[in-house]
Amino acid sequence: MKNQLSGIFAGLTNEYMFDVQVSPEHENRKELLELLNDVADCSDKISVQVTDGEGLEFSLLKNGEKTGIKFRGVPNGHEFTSLLLALLNSDGKGKNIPDESICNRVKALNGPVKLTTYVSLTCTNCPDVVQALNAMATLNPEITHEMVDGAINQEEVEAMKVQGVPSVFADGKLIHVGRGDFGELLGKLEAQYGVKETDLPVVEKNYDVIIVGGGPAGSAAAIYTARKGLNVAVVADRVGGQVKETVGIENMISVPQTTGQQLALDLMSHMKDYPIDILEHRRVENVVVEGRDKILTTSTGEKLIAPAVIVATGASWRRLNVPGEAEYIGRGVAFCPHCDGPFYKGKHVAVVGGGNSGIEAAIDLAGICSKVTVLEFADALKADQVLQDKLRSLPNVEIFMNSQTMEVVGNGEKVTGIRVKDRQTDEVRTIGLDGIFVQIGLAANSGAFREVVDTNRPGEIVIDSHCRTSVPGIYAAGDVSTVPYKQIIISMGEGAKAALTAFEDRMRGIV
Repeated sequence: MKNQLSGIFAGLTNEYMFDVQVSPEHENRKELLELLNDVADCSDKISVQVTDGEGLEFSLLKNGEKTGIKFRGVPNGHEFTSLLLALLNSDGKGKNIPDESICNRVKALNGPVKLTTYVSLTCTNCPDVVQALNAMATLNPEITHEMVDGAINQEEVEAMKVQGVPSVFADGKLIHVGRGDFGELLGKLEAQYGVKETDLPVVEKNYDVIIVGGGPAGSAAAIYTARKGLNVAVVADRVGGQVKETVGIENMISVPQTTGQQLALDLMSHMKDYPIDILEHRRVENVVVEGRDKILTTSTGEKLIAPAVIVATGASWRRLNVPGEAEYIGRGVAFCPHCDGPFYKGKHVAVVGGGNSGIEAAIDLAGICSKVTVLEFADALKADQVLQDKLRSLPNVEIFMNSQTMEVVGNGEKVTGIRVKDRQTDEVRTIGLDGIFVQIGLAANSGAFREVVDTNRPGEIVIDSHCRTSVPGIYAAGDVSTVPYKQIIISMGEGAKAALTAFEDRMRGIV
């Protein structure tokens, strides 16, 4: 690893220092100093300075000046990459630095902005948020960001009433909990702080094909389109999409085991082998059809024009949409048992949903929590039988069928219970508990296109066997469409099919 790091740091052009302040008695002092000294050994551009302090923290200095990036914890585990990227980003390098349009939005943010992110080193969603906010700090000198390891700073976590990670506070105000991409986080900061007046022109670009979405379907569509020699762009919140939330993937034929994070990296790497214009960290907000042209307006204000558009925006977790849910997200309402489960060690939680994801979550949580209550709306669980058998064998799990969630109950600071109705007897009762994990499936991300193409009742874009929609020149692929079975390998095939159909229609003069 040191040899690899030496190669990564070989291009550093500035002098960097880890400015450490740590108590001589802190139990993690040795671990932190060993880590930072090992990293510093890999480049003569990096040094370590240690001063006795009260807790444990270090700032990153560039040529003796603060970069605005601070770590209060030992950035091991998933956060080790965040440490490396902090160095590279400060030097103007790193694959996570966004394109010019996004960078200009960051630079236009009003300041000062003080950001704090509470993380768990076992959380797979936390690094994306930490790395995005660290990158913003390198782009705008009025932004500072510190990562706080919740395990080391437990008293502070309790005082801030953090019940989910990553939790982002902006000048003491909670603005974000859970998975988040660069564009989403930037949008929230713009809403809170506002932006400076700029005279940036509206960017207008023309392509042969625009692909909306960067998951398995979108990536496959982009690669197949580029291989046909067409001018193609991918517009996405983040390359990888929903896949990045998947910890383990074991049903990708010929790939016995991988992770969502690794697959997302592989998708990006493969697309970069081709002349594909990847416009990440933005969403399509408006779609207009003028003759053969499809005009897409993005969240950054760009206008993208093409005769063919492939919609591959995937799906996202459904919410209960009951009173109290939105209010207590991050304060007892969670969607990722892997990331947020450790916050409920020894506590009573509910899992809403009896499909595979819900029962898998309940099984995982049963090993952490004192009690798990499973609430299923239907009269039977929908999960695979092997998962049901495993769940029923656990002594600290209770299961209620025909249970309709009516309200998330809290005391203003955190969740204290869930109100449910028995659909057979109409009896309403409140179950006292500490947390609620919502696992009720996915909803198609078709919002910007619903007024343009036909969708079904759940919001999926209606397609034919060749991925064509109701509008010539607009195609849909993957989880956003009506294709059955929402699987990674199926989405990839559908993305390729949509690209081939678009090319065929182009040859026939349809688009």
